[in-house]
Amino acid sequence: MSKRIDFHNILSNLLGTQNVYFQPPSTVKMQYPCIVYGRNTVLAQHADDLAYSSRTCYMVTVIDPNPDSVIPSKVGILPFCKFNRHYTADNLNHDVYNVYY
Repeated sequence: MSKRIDFHNILSNLLGTQNVYFQPPSTVKMQYPCIVYGRNTVLAQHADDLAYSSRTCYMVTVIDPNPDSVIPSKVGILPFCKFNRHYTADNLNHDVYNVYY
């Protein structure tokens, strides 16, 4: 199984549903609460001008109508996770994290 599929399964288990979407097109009708994620960047470690390890950074967004949701705190304790920002749009709360996996 690919690392992305492993990460997808981790997010699904955190959420407790299958409402986890990887780079969804605008035609997808999402069910809330949900997690949307996509590739953001790659962090590579170099030595002797060669990359010897790398981690993909995913931008993970928890979208929930409940402003007191516990889902963001579950995502926030993932290893190599950093909170980015919070915003509201269309009466939905968005918590954005950068997670290196």
